Amino acid sequence: MREVSLSEVKDDLSRYLRLAEKEGIVITRHGRAAGVLIGFASEEDWFDYRLENDPRFLNRIAAARASLRAGRGIRFEELEEEAPANKAAAPDRGHVPVQKKRARTRSGRGG
Repeated sequence: MREVSLSEVKDDLSRYLRLAEKEGIVITRHGRAAGVLIGFASEEDWFDYRLENDPRFLNRIAAARASLRAGRGIRFEELEEEAPANKAAAPDRGHVPVQKKRARTRSGRGG
């Protein structure tokens, strides 16, 4: 991680955003860490970051882990053993088109 003063970041934000795609940038104020600049090299990186920091997703993961600790669920190894049998029994439907949701405006209506 690279440490950069706030004044340097303010003077050349574009440069530091590009650098942040490759490494974390700790922004300092008066010599003390004040924040972190995180860059995303791709849309997938941005999606992953949002998912990893979404409290709803984190709650679902915690609930799933608790369920597994309580003895409910299937171990990954058992799932792998069942996969070939299930694949043979499942009909091949070919390509199935997926409809995308329309983008919503701030009012909540499509447009």
